[in-house]
This record gives sequence, structure tokens and C-alpha cells, in this order.
Amino acid sequence: MDKNGRRITEEKAYAKMARICSQKECAPCDIARKLGRMELPRPVIDKIIDRLKKEKYMDEKRFIRSYIHDKLHFNKWGRRKIILSLKQKQLPQDLIEEVLSEFSGASFGESLQPILEKKWKTVKGKSDYEKRGKLIRYVLSRGFSMDEVMACMKKMRIGEIFDETE
Repeated sequence: MDKNGRRITEEKAYAKMARICSQKECAPCDIARKLGRMELPRPVIDKIIDRLKKEKYMDEKRFIRSYIHDKLHFNKWGRRKIILSLKQKQLPQDLIEEVLSEFSGASFGESLQPILEKKWKTVKGKSDYEKRGKLIRYVLSRGFSMDEVMACMKKMRIGEIFDETE
């Protein structure tokens, strides 16, 4: 239904979604949600999404590539958080893995050190041990793995985490 409470036609719904998809990359589940709010039946929604894909307004691979790039460079997310977020958008796992392999491991890790350095300055705690725990929890929530975090912290010697004996 449109704003005036009238039923929206399939063609008008398609035109609206094509306009949205031409402005930004969209996942099929996002478009399906928008069409569902227009109270269109599921077969019509599927038909519109198929048509958008066929006419190249929507491409899952292109969306995933764009999404990963944006989350890496602007949000400074780690691999795990990006994968989880893409799974929530109901995208195929094999396609996610395929596109992720295009990005180097270095591009995922290069944002970790600046995040650690910046956050270390602002973390409050009674001891270095408590501050390190808070810092680790923070970067884990950003989607980085424990191995990446520990390797980076050891390299940076944050709070003199490690003894010389290690």
C-alpha cells in the first residue's frame, strides 16, 4: 500500500525498487522487506527480486564486495563481524567466502593496530591487567579474532603485556 492507503501495483513497486537499487547496493532480503511492507504477496516479491537481478539492478556478489569494503575501511570491522552481518542478510555462505578471499588478510589486520592504540589511551582500569581485558573485549566485539588481537598486542607491547621470558 502507498501512503494514501491504496494498493500499489507490481509495476510501481518494481520501479520504486529499481530506483533504490540504482542509488545504492542492496541485498535481496532488504528489498524483500521493503516490498513486504507494501503488503505485496510473496510470489510477487520473488518475481520483482528476480527481475531486478536479471536486469542487473541487484547483484549479490557486487553487494557483498561493496559491503566488505565499506565495513573494512569506514567502520573498521574485523572478519568475523563482517561475516556474521552478511549471514544476517541471508546471503549464501559460499558466495561470502568467495568474495572474502578476494580481500587479503592484511587488509583485515591493518585497521587493528590503530584501533588498539587509540582505545588503549582511553581505557580506564585499576590495573594494566584490567585495562588489557577491557581492550581485548572491545576489539573482539569489533570482529577480530583472539589470535589477531594477541599477536598485534604482543607486537605493540601494549601495557607491557608479555614478560621477556615468552
